Amino acid sequence: MKLISSAVMLAVLGLSTFAVQAAQPTPGLTGCAAKRSAIENQLEYAKAHNNAGQIRGLEKALQENTEHCTDEGLKEEREQKVRKAESEVKEREADLKQAQAKGDSSKITKRENKLAEAKAELEAAKAELNK
Repeated sequence: MKLISSAVMLAVLGLSTFAVQAAQPTPGLTGCAAKRSAIENQLEYAKAHNNAGQIRGLEKALQENTEHCTDEGLKEEREQKVRKAESEVKEREADLKQAQAKGDSSKITKRENKLAEAKAELEAAKAELNK
C-alpha cells in the first residue's frame, strides 16, 4: 500500500512540475512577449491534456494580451504593484512597533509574521519588474 501511494505521489509531483514549467515564458523574452509566451505554453499543455475549460480561458487571456498588452502599461502595472507592496510593508512595520510598545508577545509574533509576508510580496513584485 505504501509503495502504491509513493508511486502516485511521484507521478503527481512529476505532472505538477511539468505544469509549472509550461507556465514559464521562452527564455530571453520580457514584457508582453514573455507574458504571451507563458500563456501560449500553458495553452499547449492544456490542449495536450484535453482540458477544455482551461483552453477557453487561456485562449481568452491570449486574445486579451494580444489586443491590450503594451510593455509600457505592463511596466506601470508592475511599478504600481511594487509601490503598493512598499506601502504594505510600512504599514506592517508600524503595526509591529505598536505591538512591541504594548509588549504583547502573541501580537508581536503575529505582526512579525505579517511583516515577513509583506516583505516577501514586495520582493516578488520587485522581481516581476524585470520580466
